[in-house]
Amino acid sequence: MSIAIIGGGITGLALALNLHQRGIACCVYESAPEMKELGVGITVLPHAMREFTTLGLQEELLQAGIETRESKFFNRFGQLIYAEPRGKFAGYDYPECAIHRGRLHGILYQAVLERLGAGCVQLDRKCVGFQQTGDAVAISFVETSSGAAVEPVSADIAIACDGVNSTVRKQIYPDDAVVFTGINTWRGTSVRKPMLGGRTYVRVGTIQTGKIVIYPIVDDVDGEGNQLINWTTEFQTEGAAQNDWNKPGKLEDFFDLYRDWHFDWLDVADMIATSTDIFEYPMVDKDPLNQWTFDRVTLAGDAAHPMYPRGSNGAAQGVIDARILAEKLQEMENPLDALRAYEAARIEPTANVVRTNRSSPPDVIIMKVEELVGDRPFDDLDAYVSQDELRELSDRYKQIAGFSKEALRQS
Repeated sequence: MSIAIIGGGITGLALALNLHQRGIACCVYESAPEMKELGVGITVLPHAMREFTTLGLQEELLQAGIETRESKFFNRFGQLIYAEPRGKFAGYDYPECAIHRGRLHGILYQAVLERLGAGCVQLDRKCVGFQQTGDAVAISFVETSSGAAVEPVSADIAIACDGVNSTVRKQIYPDDAVVFTGINTWRGTSVRKPMLGGRTYVRVGTIQTGKIVIYPIVDDVDGEGNQLINWTTEFQTEGAAQNDWNKPGKLEDFFDLYRDWHFDWLDVADMIATSTDIFEYPMVDKDPLNQWTFDRVTLAGDAAHPMYPRGSNGAAQGVIDARILAEKLQEMENPLDALRAYEAARIEPTANVVRTNRSSPPDVIIMKVEELVGDRPFDDLDAYVSQDELRELSDRYKQIAGFSKEALRQS
């Protein structure tokens, strides 16, 4: 059986490693002319770490990132709303890890090269379409660097891991488009002294009044004990134009919302103002599909279920796709049956996460407090809402996203 994986991002590389682990040959076709460690921070939640652990990568990820001990939620006045332990500190079997996204991708890429061989990854190959016959799928590529057509690839099955702007998905669903509701984000990194113990994931504010997510991703980045801190701002503006992807961001486009955010535990305004790299991104997803699999072709990761980058779930759901798909291909004699079984197992759980990330993401805790208290500081939060009620909101998201302790131990 020959398998073509279209796209060498996190999902595509995780799929290649899962297939190799089960003795199934594959080749990855990636549009980038060369692999570079790009992006900013990402959190590897326990359900994602379980997948990477089965691939033998847990220790390498922990060494490259920072194991998260706790998560804290604040209002935009810097007041603590809710805190909870995370990962192994919360009793999980797997740790939670914050890491530079490019470093995570680089670790996966090196593992693929070492285990499958360099010839199993073809760079500079942009998919421009596919055509199915009775017993194969022919995939057309061009060189990304030159635009020149190259020899088509024939495979028994093709798995599209080519991201939110998937060419394969667009061919299947010509009217496919991202959903943008006026939420834009700006992301960056800053070198600073450790905050709140140096192992804390922080959410502050809401999209209505200004939200920011902050967490460390590299320890002692400068040899002087400072950390590389990842931050992401997010707010909604009626009638806003959609940002581009990976475009250098301008401080003046968003800084005014955070100019007065000076807290005793962190000077947020100074952290943003002294950042060396700022990028802008749109907050987009796509409506869930009713079908991913079409004979010898199926979708995975962001090509199948692009979701708001909230709760660190996009990559997690993609690597779970990779494992389930590899398992089905190993278990079932007919690969077309395996693709359909994979779709049946994953299409509804991922659709639930897409919907939840739109309406009730993890920061619904802060939204709830702002709704009850108003956009002002509080004297006694317990007069408005109990910690048990806030914990219930947090636990509900974990259950839907599939990383409650019970869900992980049962699956």
